[in-house]
Amino acid sequence: MNDFFTILTASIVAINCALLGVFLLLRKMAMVGDAISHAVLPGIVIAYYFSGEKGSVLLLVGATLSGVLATFVIDLFSRKARVQGDAAIGMTYTLLFAVGMILIATLMQGNADIDQECVLYGDIALVNMDKIIIDDNLYIGPRALYTELVAGLVVFGSIIVGFKGFKLLSFNEDFAKSVGIKTSRWHYYLMGLVALTTVVAFEVVGAVLVVGFLIIPPATAQLVTHKLKAMLVWACVFGVLAVIAGYMAAVYFNVSITGAMVTVSGSVFALVFGIMRLRRSKSAKSVIAAEI
Repeated sequence: MNDFFTILTASIVAINCALLGVFLLLRKMAMVGDAISHAVLPGIVIAYYFSGEKGSVLLLVGATLSGVLATFVIDLFSRKARVQGDAAIGMTYTLLFAVGMILIATLMQGNADIDQECVLYGDIALVNMDKIIIDDNLYIGPRALYTELVAGLVVFGSIIVGFKGFKLLSFNEDFAKSVGIKTSRWHYYLMGLVALTTVVAFEVVGAVLVVGFLIIPPATAQLVTHKLKAMLVWACVFGVLAVIAGYMAAVYFNVSITGAMVTVSGSVFALVFGIMRLRRSKSAKSVIAAEI
C-alpha cells in the first residue's frame, strides 16, 4: 500500500508540472521553471521562520510571492536593463537562491526541519511517514498526497477557466495585446501557479528534480504533436509513465527514486525522438520513391 501511495503522489506531482510546463515550453521560458524552483527558497525560509510549520499555508504564500518576485526581476533585467534573457534568468535565480541559503544559515541555526538538502532533493521514499489516519487504524494516505491533490485542482481549474488566455499568451502574445488582453496579468498568473506547484512538491521530489517534470514530459509531448490540448494530455502521460517506470527501476536497482524517475523521463524523450526521426526518414524516402 505504501508503494501505491508513493507512486500516486509522485504521479500527481508529474501531472501538475507537465500541465504548466507545456505553457512554459511554448513560450520559450522552460528555464524560468528552474529559476522559480530555486528563487522560492527565500520566501519559504522567511515564512517558515514566522510560522514554525512546514505545513503552514503561510509557507505557500511566501514561496508563491518569492516566485512572482523572481519573475518580476527577470522581466526588469531583460526589458528595462536590456540584459539577455538567459543571463537575466541566471542572475535572478542564483541571487535569490544564495539569499535563501544565507537565510537558512542565519535564521535556522540548529533547526533540522529545513535545510538546503531538504529543499533541493526531497525524498519521496519518506512521503508515507507523514500519515493521515482516521478511526485510529485506517490509513488513507500521506499528507503530501492531499496537498498535491489540492494544488492539482488549482492548476487544472486555472487551465480550464483561463485556457484561451494561456493559449493566446503562448502562441501570439502580440495579437492578445492588440485585442485588449492584459498579457502581463496572465504572465504573472502562470508564474504564480509554477511557484505554487514547485513549493508543494519540495517534500516529494525537491526543487532540483521538479524541474525535470516541468521540462522533459512537455518536450517529449512536443515531439509527438503540435496541438495544444493533445500536447497537454501527452505530457501528463509521459510524466506518469516516468514515475511508474522510474519507481520500479529504483526499487529493482536500489537507487534514488526521484533520480530514477527523471532518468527514465529523459530516456523516454530519447526513445520518442529516435522513433519520430525514423518515421520522418521513412516518410521522406517514400516521397522520393513516389517522385521517381
